[in-house]
Amino acid sequence: QVQLVESGGGLVQPGGSVTLSCAASGSILRIYSMGWYRQAPGKQRELVARITSGGSTYYADSVKGRFTISRDNAKNTVGLQMNGLKVEDTAVYYCYADISASVGSFQGYWGQGTQVTVSS
Repeated sequence: QVQLVESGGGLVQPGGSVTLSCAASGSILRIYSMGWYRQAPGKQRELVARITSGGSTYYADSVKGRFTISRDNAKNTVGLQMNGLKVEDTAVYYCYADISASVGSFQGYWGQGTQVTVSS
């Protein structure tokens, strides 16, 4: 069974920084893309950043230049460094990964989510 466990988050002032981490564990054959989504109250879940196994990245326009996604393929982890945080970045952040747990299988997995609140 595959699990994604997030850490980090919390309360931060506008302009501050937070680092999120996510570790994948369990029966894992290969991890393809990993990424971070977020969902604010009353809004749909949206993609924040994504990184392929080769290191190619994608960022939502709203976070470009402020957030940085990274991954460690050896440790099956993905991180999100968030700088210059704004009130509108307040949301539950979810880790996501496309994983092959066995030969011929391919499935998306979600973490449990971690709250990031930006407020003065």
